[in-house]
Amino acid sequence: MNFEQAKNLIGRTLISAIFIYAIPGKIINFERTVEVLSNKNIPPNLAPILLLLAIVCMILGSILFVSGFKQKLGAYLLLIFILPTTFIFHFFPFQAKAVLMNAGLIGGLVLGLNNVKVISLKELSKHKKIENEYNI
Repeated sequence: MNFEQAKNLIGRTLISAIFIYAIPGKIINFERTVEVLSNKNIPPNLAPILLLLAIVCMILGSILFVSGFKQKLGAYLLLIFILPTTFIFHFFPFQAKAVLMNAGLIGGLVLGLNNVKVISLKELSKHKKIENEYNI
């Protein structure tokens, strides 16, 4: 793995870290999170479905984005989660710090949409095996 590849992997991992961190809490506290959504004027019968979709977007999006395999799809899935979340939870009342932090994540994900020529973890491991076989 060269410096550029390592730098891209670290960047993708750091951008995804907040999503990965949030996943267990949303799963463990599913009912409480549904209540929070309902308190934000999301219909109570729709809240569990939206939360389940959010969890799926975060899990799949993080895996795809960090691994570099289908990085663009991973970035889109994470954007599908973070854009409405930012508006629903941080605009009314306006929370400048939270909005700006999410804006930074959104910016990183948008940059990730452009950087799709990155070698995935699978390709890196395959490349490493070739290097080991030929003592490169």
